[in-house]
Amino acid sequence: MYGVLGLGAVLVVVQAVRAVDPAGRARAVTESLGGIGESMGFTVQQVILEGRRNTPTDMIRAALGVSRGDPILEISPDRTRERLETIAWVQHAHVERRLPSTLLVRIEERRPFAIWQHNGRFVIIDREGKVVAADGLDQFGPLPLLVGAGADTAGAGLYDQLRHETDVAERVQAMVRIHERRWNLRLHNGTDVLLPEGAEAAAIQRLAELQREAKLLDRPLAAIDLRLPDRLVLRPTRQAEPAEQPSSPQQANRARRG
Repeated sequence: MYGVLGLGAVLVVVQAVRAVDPAGRARAVTESLGGIGESMGFTVQQVILEGRRNTPTDMIRAALGVSRGDPILEISPDRTRERLETIAWVQHAHVERRLPSTLLVRIEERRPFAIWQHNGRFVIIDREGKVVAADGLDQFGPLPLLVGAGADTAGAGLYDQLRHETDVAERVQAMVRIHERRWNLRLHNGTDVLLPEGAEAAAIQRLAELQREAKLLDRPLAAIDLRLPDRLVLRPTRQAEPAEQPSSPQQANRARRG
């Protein structure tokens, strides 16, 4: 998704760029060249930006810190890149000066991966568990829900395992991290599936086979315990180990108002 961003009087448009930076320039030399460049007309007249979809434009403006007429030779591409990469959404940035008057910027954003629920708070994270947004969660469409401490950094691995078994995956409401060691799956019908630590893939495959053979996931059960490889424990009433329970941002807001 592309757009036009205004930096004061500087127009930002879209174009692919490559990052180029002359390294090792001394500050005194830079300031000297900046003064010479300004007298020769080497001043910023436009900034060309590529790759922005979700990064707030005011954060980009602040990180760039440029205005029309600034001496372009005094702008450090390296330092500008470092400032851009402190923005949560920005995973990588490239900055290039194109004389006489253009600053080219390309950013690679982190991709929204899941909603992480922890301590009553909901945030958007990427696959590595990096928090990228805490507001406007609905605008990113349906995302997996991860619950509990440690779920943010470990969730991508479990999600990838679930994708191979669609009969199970389509019934999962949330992936709940237990004591930062293992997982429960909370199904849409309220059933908790207790997975073994370190053997999630085999347990998910076993669960998928039970669903195909016996429609186990469609039964009104409180819990399905798969932690022991040689047996299956079905619980008709809730006895699963306590953990932070999945909800939704909307439910949390209603609870706080109540």
